[in-house]
Amino acid sequence: MIRGIKFVTIPVRDQSKALAFYTEKLGFTIATDQPFGNGQRWIELRIPGAETRVTLFTPPGQEHLIGTFMSFSLWSDDVDATYEQLRAKGVEFEAPPKREGWGTSVTLVDPDGNKLHVGSR
Repeated sequence: MIRGIKFVTIPVRDQSKALAFYTEKLGFTIATDQPFGNGQRWIELRIPGAETRVTLFTPPGQEHLIGTFMSFSLWSDDVDATYEQLRAKGVEFEAPPKREGWGTSVTLVDPDGNKLHVGSR
């Protein structure tokens, strides 16, 4: 039986620059960092106290993405405070946190332009 997600992959151009961003700015910790061939490294990071969740959802008009697209969302107990803490560290965001009926969310942008959604639990 499947018991969870081992890891999700965030594509990056410069592994060292990405590693610095995710550890120094976002507070992730290194689980493993080892050579993986062709000049690449296998870098796995932990999010302190993380729980993994998966959503099965197709936004209206995006049915063509079924089978070709996977996304994930991070969560925070306090999206507003997380936004302020990360912004103070120089993390870029698409916009300030947005409040919806289901909770609060914000989208941060990593050095490679990857957009990571952070929502309330």
